[in-house]
Amino acid sequence: MYLSLNQYLRSVFGERVQKISLDAGFTCPNRDGTKGRGGCIYCDALGSGTGAHESGKDIAEQMKAGINWAGRRYGARKFIAYFQSFSNTYGPLGRLEAVYTQALIGPEVVGLSIGTRPDCVDKERLELISRLGEGRMVWMEYGLQSASDATLARINRKHTVFDFIRAVEISKEYGLMTCAHIIFGLPGEGRNEMQDTVRLLANLKVDGVKFHHQYVVKNTELNRLYMAGKYKPITQEDYVETVAWALANLPPGTVIQRLTGDPPRNLLVAPDWSFDKRQTISMIHDRIKNI
Repeated sequence: MYLSLNQYLRSVFGERVQKISLDAGFTCPNRDGTKGRGGCIYCDALGSGTGAHESGKDIAEQMKAGINWAGRRYGARKFIAYFQSFSNTYGPLGRLEAVYTQALIGPEVVGLSIGTRPDCVDKERLELISRLGEGRMVWMEYGLQSASDATLARINRKHTVFDFIRAVEISKEYGLMTCAHIIFGLPGEGRNEMQDTVRLLANLKVDGVKFHHQYVVKNTELNRLYMAGKYKPITQEDYVETVAWALANLPPGTVIQRLTGDPPRNLLVAPDWSFDKRQTISMIHDRIKNI
């Protein structure tokens, strides 16, 4: 099989640990004009975020609310603060220190997970994160998406594969765990390109991987391409086959943090199978038994 995040956290902490998603109101160099505007072709205005920052809740409030909810829902007593929306290292060091510190509200917060772009980190930022996270489990979650620079240009990503490699290397220097986000079914990619992305992660020995399928949501450039007949989403069968292959070819012990994407129901355009997450995961489990 594979090592899930839940299994890994239980092995380290001896009980369930729940990630609490946070929105600190950061933006992205591909949106504010530093590198581009509009973001990646698949990204909507929320940037995979919760919108909590716009509602006026600061990080401490979001953290407390999330802990209370997860405690009632799952009986969890330990938590990881997960900075999810946009690029959470893209800002002045003083602001970064302030928002990270707000999340570490007590000993029950046993970890910190920071989602960001690989071109938005440097030694100063990673040293800060390492220092603030001392004594806790710290993950850097980097959006790679593809190991093809041609694909990254096609989706308007505005960073390179080398940026990702360098981010992973520096993170390791500071003792930080690394999780790569990758997408199967990107425009212009086939099985070979998707497998090359997995091979890069295997060679770098990243600590974790999040798999996503490329889905189309409203108000994005990808939706315009889809409506014009210039993009066809990956099929459920091809996605399952590719993820199963990836699981069999990543190093043992790689923590699989996610098996498939989870699009907002009110914004999804295609593919329809995105809504049946449980079936997709079941199909992946069935497929890896036969590899």
